[in-house]
Amino acid sequence: MTVRSAALLLYRRRAGVEVWIGHMGGPFWARKDEAAWSFPKGIVESDDLGDELSAARREFAEEIGTPAPDADYVPLGEFRGSGKTIVVFAAESEFDPGTVESNTFELEWPPRSGRMQEFPEIDDARWFTVDEARVKLTKAQRPILDALLARLEQDAEIH
Repeated sequence: MTVRSAALLLYRRRAGVEVWIGHMGGPFWARKDEAAWSFPKGIVESDDLGDELSAARREFAEEIGTPAPDADYVPLGEFRGSGKTIVVFAAESEFDPGTVESNTFELEWPPRSGRMQEFPEIDDARWFTVDEARVKLTKAQRPILDALLARLEQDAEIH
């Protein structure tokens, strides 16, 4: 069975469209910037089936350390990558948590040392223009930006 993740894509309109993304934590990502960022997301548990927006909101709060903003979330689509299906919900927001305090995961580090250490799932998160985010996001998540821009263009044509 394919693993399903649920993600929130927050965006705002400044000189252009900006998106809120997080830098993945842990030693593997510590010195990486390009293709090392992600939309806040997490696994859809069996209890979440049928309410993936709630799963996305829960995972956002765990990874950012702040509840997801109250906003009008719309389904943006399902995207495949890295052996997962990511269900994405988008909303316009001027989100500004001040600080990011992610939940943590435990990992043997250094490898084969027998020493377990805790690392944040997300060690930084902030706003980036779509062009900046296109470089920073993992390759599998970059098509999500295209879907957002297409949605915003479609919405502009309707109004």
